[in-house]
Amino acid sequence: MSISQSVQEYVARQPSYAWKRRIIRLAIRTIGFHILANVKVYGEENIPADGPTILMMNHISLIDPVVVMGAVTRRFVVPMSKIENMSNPLLAPFIGWWGAYTVNRDEVDRKALLNSIALIQSGQLILLAPEGTRQRDGLVQPKDGLAYVATKANAVIVPTALSGAQHFSSRIKRLRRTPVTVTFGRAFRFQAEAGARVPREALSAMSEEAMYQLAATLPDPALRGVYADLSKATTDHLMFV
Repeated sequence: MSISQSVQEYVARQPSYAWKRRIIRLAIRTIGFHILANVKVYGEENIPADGPTILMMNHISLIDPVVVMGAVTRRFVVPMSKIENMSNPLLAPFIGWWGAYTVNRDEVDRKALLNSIALIQSGQLILLAPEGTRQRDGLVQPKDGLAYVATKANAVIVPTALSGAQHFSSRIKRLRRTPVTVTFGRAFRFQAEAGARVPREALSAMSEEAMYQLAATLPDPALRGVYADLSKATTDHLMFV
């Protein structure tokens, strides 16, 4: 089977995951949000009710995708998971049940990019971490993958800021709940013709502007990292929605 056929089949299967996702989301919100952690969610109204959408999150802990999957109640979030998680006997069944898709971070994973674009174009809500890997100490410069996918699919982007989750591992060992905040910021699109080729320099500029929007959404200034100085933020490539 070609990569294109595999991607098309995966997108077509999305409706079949709905009942499983409802069960898992209920478990996340009851057990995860109230027993294992104390999760507060702000700004969910900033997520479009439908249509091509990307949640752009900062990545500070292993639980980040799960927290966001539980935080969004208006739609189902389709997250990307590193391929190594499929070898984890605890995570692999969870990933399969939810219907997440994988990415190989050691290479330019064409299938993961095509999955992302096709899911968005079909009207799905996907979750991406532009930095690629966890950054517990604050935001760092991103890769251009998010900007590439967003411009190809003409997606709305919602900054999704997590704080507190970086302490989950240490607190759960002491049987203590972790205060976690999820904040959804003001949605925007990149100013680019849908599907058109965007020069690398423009993609990098778009990525930088998007990261400042994510930094501005973070309630904890300590997590803004290299984007701490919000006075440097520009919006030349952004169109707010």
